[in-house]
Amino acid sequence: MEAFAPHPPEWTATAVHANEFCCPKCGASCTDAAEVWINRRSPVYTEFNRRKWQEFYRCQCDCVWWAWSNDRPPSELVRRDPSSDEGPDEGPDDDF
Repeated sequence: MEAFAPHPPEWTATAVHANEFCCPKCGASCTDAAEVWINRRSPVYTEFNRRKWQEFYRCQCDCVWWAWSNDRPPSELVRRDPSSDEGPDEGPDDDF
């Protein structure tokens, strides 16, 4: 199964919404999932006009769960620049 397939796999029908971005049954990370499907056909728009998607995961414990893409924690694989802690509307030219 491909994560970006246009139609949902059958296993997504039993998914439960996870309150935290991990398996609600065993606490495993999304990176430990046996299968993943992202519903890119039906984005939802946030109050700041940003898109978010439902991400579905079938855990190795057989629990099927979903969460919003914008709830995913920052990746441990991406190195953050400590000088980029400014918010979306903040910056060096905002000192007036």
